[in-house]
Formats: sequence, structure tokens, C-alpha cells
Amino acid sequence: MDTDAKRTAKTNVGKRRLTGVVVSHTAKTAIVRVARSVVHPLYKKAYRTHKKYHAHDAKDAVKVGDTVTIEAARPMGAHKRWRIV
Repeated sequence: MDTDAKRTAKTNVGKRRLTGVVVSHTAKTAIVRVARSVVHPLYKKAYRTHKKYHAHDAKDAVKVGDTVTIEAARPMGAHKRWRIV
């Protein structure tokens, strides 16, 4: 195995991935809404919450409404810390 293959194998290990829906898209940036279920610690009721992430879209391939997977990446701006896989 050459060094490039080792470097590629190492960089893809352990990256955090999330799945969500694109709610907005600008030049090379998509805002992805990721929903998750949470159980209230006292009342034990399950409810849904969400968070929006700014993700890098190098090819401008996604549209609003698409379901995408995002992966943690190096900082690419003030808010962008994710990229679309």
C-alpha cells in the first residue's frame, strides 16, 4: 500500500456523518436541517428537535428538498464545518 492510499484511508476513518434535508442553497453552500429524537430526562416523553448545518457543496449538485449526507470537515469559513458526501 503506497502512502497516498494510507493517507486516504486514515482521513476517512472516524469522521462524523449526519443525514438531513437541504433547506437553502447558495453558491457552493447548502444549509442542511438534521432532525433527531430526544427523550426528556424527567418526563420520559420523546420529542423531535432539529439543527441546521452549513455544508460545502463544491459541485452545486444539490437542490432544496434533497436528502443528503454530510461529513465533518476542516473549517471553510465562519460557519462552514461540514461537506456534502
